[in-house]
Amino acid sequence: MSGVQARCSRGESVTALRRHRLLSLAVLLAFLAVAAVLSVAIGSKSISPLSVLSALWNAGDSESDIIVNSLRVPRTGFGVLAGAALGVAGALMQGHTRNPLADPGLLGVTQGAGFTMVSAVFLLGVTDLRVYIWYGFAGALVASLAVFALGTMGRGGPTPVTLALAGAAVSALLHALTSGLVLLDQQALDVFRFWQSGSIAGRDPALLGEMLPFVLVGLVLAFFNAPGLNALSLGEDVARSLGQRVWLTRAVGVAAITLLTGAAVAACGALAFVGLAVPHAARFLSGPDHRWLLPYSAVLGGTLLLVADVLGRVVARPGELEVGITLALIGAPFFIALVRRRKPVRL
Repeated sequence: MSGVQARCSRGESVTALRRHRLLSLAVLLAFLAVAAVLSVAIGSKSISPLSVLSALWNAGDSESDIIVNSLRVPRTGFGVLAGAALGVAGALMQGHTRNPLADPGLLGVTQGAGFTMVSAVFLLGVTDLRVYIWYGFAGALVASLAVFALGTMGRGGPTPVTLALAGAAVSALLHALTSGLVLLDQQALDVFRFWQSGSIAGRDPALLGEMLPFVLVGLVLAFFNAPGLNALSLGEDVARSLGQRVWLTRAVGVAAITLLTGAAVAACGALAFVGLAVPHAARFLSGPDHRWLLPYSAVLGGTLLLVADVLGRVVARPGELEVGITLALIGAPFFIALVRRRKPVRL
């Protein structure tokens, strides 16, 4: 009887934990919804929630309707997509490298996007955002493939150490090349400065539809990657003994990181901090299980980016601070407080 009771107790504890995680995720989704409403309602011209609902359901030609549907709804969509993408990519990056300080930029994805966008402006004279954003995505893809190729050299194949070292080397090289190009061309410098600060404002709404498929595919790959990543957290030998193909798990993870980060940074610029701090906050709430950590990171990433964007509009009225600057201002103290309050969960 004691064995049956123990199994029942374990089953009840697992059910209670799952219920707690689902409830916490529902609360976070509610916070995300509130942040989205604030993002649509607050700006240089404040719009009441009732007017927002009216503009969404019965769009007309009034000033408020045009502001809501043409400017703020797409901007909110960019914030949710980019925040979710960077949050999940950061969780994957920290899991695969087993490095709590890792963020999506560690694979060279961010620097690859910046380099090819600047190159498109400098060498080809590209000036349309909807054109050179694709160069940014291509650069992110090529940079991540180069890092993965370098990281697979040697007998051990891709390991957390080799991937981190290869990513640091490629990032340093691309940063140096980008710095050289922007010194030679004023227009390339202007594009790079705007991209480097990070922003979800002033983006063509059509880009949202072009960005969405890459983010969705990246999220699907990330969630398929979660069980293998849980096994890898026990060590590669244990993962192999459990039947995991380590190289395939690494490859799927790198593909997901590339799609998520490439789409986010090419469309919205180098949004720092999201991929670093959001997984830590999500891990604090959900625990180390990546099947829960990834959804938590997605919701928290979108919420953080929207809140930072709204704060940037409020503190600098009638102008605004770019969201990348606001993220740095509110993110660094938050991360320090998180680390001081409790030791980060081991990866």
